[in-house]
Amino acid sequence: MSTDNPGIDPLDGLRAPQDPDCDVFLTGTVFLDIIFTGLDSAPVRGTESWARGMGSSPGGVANMATALARLGLHTSLAAAFGDDHYGEYCWDALEQGEGIDLSMSHTVPGWHSPVTVSMAYEGERTMVSHGHEAPGPEGTHGTAVPTGEPPFPRCPPRARAAVASLAPGRTEPWVAVAARNGARIFADVGWDETGRWDLDALADLEHCQAFLPNAEEAMRYTRTDCPRAAAHALAERVPLAVVTLGSEGAYAVDAATGASAEVPAIEVEALDPTGAGDVFVAGFVTGTLADWPLADRLAFAGLTAALSVQEFGGSLSAPGWAEIAAWWQRVRTFADQDPAALQRYAFLEELLPAAARPWPLRRAVPTIGFRHPV
Repeated sequence: MSTDNPGIDPLDGLRAPQDPDCDVFLTGTVFLDIIFTGLDSAPVRGTESWARGMGSSPGGVANMATALARLGLHTSLAAAFGDDHYGEYCWDALEQGEGIDLSMSHTVPGWHSPVTVSMAYEGERTMVSHGHEAPGPEGTHGTAVPTGEPPFPRCPPRARAAVASLAPGRTEPWVAVAARNGARIFADVGWDETGRWDLDALADLEHCQAFLPNAEEAMRYTRTDCPRAAAHALAERVPLAVVTLGSEGAYAVDAATGASAEVPAIEVEALDPTGAGDVFVAGFVTGTLADWPLADRLAFAGLTAALSVQEFGGSLSAPGWAEIAAWWQRVRTFADQDPAALQRYAFLEELLPAAARPWPLRRAVPTIGFRHPV
């Protein structure tokens, strides 16, 4: 289990014997992320650039899985892993390092792990990726996977919630199965390369409790010119519409009550935005399962995302409760801090440990591993 989760269970007091062991299920592609930091500028053609720092970690869907696990949720991930050293490293980092359940995952013999190289500079990043689509049958770690079987997961585990990534014209059968089994489905969406921006093309949207697009995606899908209007339009299709507004924060509409909430973003120095969207979703899922008020969920999701962009990398930067506690302890020492802004996060008091490590926190930057102990 990650050392960044100091024994905090956000669902403490809500668990019952009949509840599923899994809090959140998700599936997708795991990349090996190699992150170069300390670059003064973007690479220039025909020249060699030296980075002052480098790290490696599982990426792709592992960003969100790690963020969920570090917030104390029992997380199950179904993914394919290559049988190369990269795949072994990602498997061990997620299972042993983060405590993520990989019993639904499998190793694919002869398939190499997808890789992304990320170069961070000036608060932005440039990425280059390589990989081939993985076979999808269900199997177990370290064993051959028979060919000709249906895509996995054939039957997702019983869970409180599941996170899906929607795409136009694509249906994932596991989403409907998970919803029928009582999981609350949270969904994000990517850029529509077709340019049609048709909500009806997102077939699995009908199973979703919450839909979390960014402002541009929300406005295009709803044919509106205001992200808040887009959120209200989306609330006609899903029980809960959450639109992220970038540096302005986030806005949400609860279709059942008609209530809306808006929380401004926390101003931070962004070093690397990789994975911030995944961390936001993880924070919002956590607050929803903990049955917090809508505004508190938005505030918490925004806080975790803000903390993540102050570190480099995707899963590397996902904050745990230790980081959240250190931030809360430090921010209250600012003499010029707006009392109203502090009050927005006062709900954290009952959750956080009494003592926090000094700020700023720095994790050891992971690498693939050393042959001998150092």
